[in-house]
Amino acid sequence: MGSSVESDRTIAAAFFDLDKTIISRSSTLAFGPSFYRHGLISRGDAIRTVFAQLVFRIAGADHQQMERIRSQVANICRGWQADQVHEIVSRHLDETILPLVYEGAQRLIAAHGSAGRDVVIVSTSGMEMVAPIGHMLGASEVIATRMEVADGCYTGEMEFWAYGEAKARRVRELAAARGYRLADCYAYSDSVTDLPMLEAVGHPRAVNPDRALRRIARERQWPVLVFGTRSGAGQAGREESAPATASIV
Repeated sequence: MGSSVESDRTIAAAFFDLDKTIISRSSTLAFGPSFYRHGLISRGDAIRTVFAQLVFRIAGADHQQMERIRSQVANICRGWQADQVHEIVSRHLDETILPLVYEGAQRLIAAHGSAGRDVVIVSTSGMEMVAPIGHMLGASEVIATRMEVADGCYTGEMEFWAYGEAKARRVRELAAARGYRLADCYAYSDSVTDLPMLEAVGHPRAVNPDRALRRIARERQWPVLVFGTRSGAGQAGREESAPATASIV
């Protein structure tokens, strides 16, 4: 099924979660091998990253797992030089992230842009990863976790944890600042932890949803999108279940 987008004739936006919504893996974990090669993490950390990536791909991440990831990321990156992280991410962005982008997500992003909507990526991953990815994909804005930096190094503390209700709050703040009418806005996510963000807009969409979000989407008759191939594979996403009159976006 192809994408169908009509202009809202108002200022609106499409808010996209990143991990398992636009790309097939955790963007934070995806950079693990690069951080290892540049000496930022140990071999043991690298092995744990691979294992965590496998678990994330198969089962996703619930609230407890996300809190564990938050603690681990904060502890591991304490003392890293922020400029070095920026350099590593920029240098390895294309080879690390581009092969993971779902073609269906790319088409949706392009369709929303053509319809005159801003595209905003809203991710629990760090701004260091999300900002370059957003630029690569043509996003207008990104909302992401921010780590505290002192004397050029990460302290291990978080200034902002872009997760759950905090995501929705930033979405509402951005909408107020830019004049978006949230009833005309779209939101896409794979995880029930993003339910507050999905509920904040008039057009919520579940993408490759976890079990809890799939159940809610069906109960509320939200469209469910399945992106089964990655960028360059020659297939777009399909709509798994939705009201008969709903379009992909």
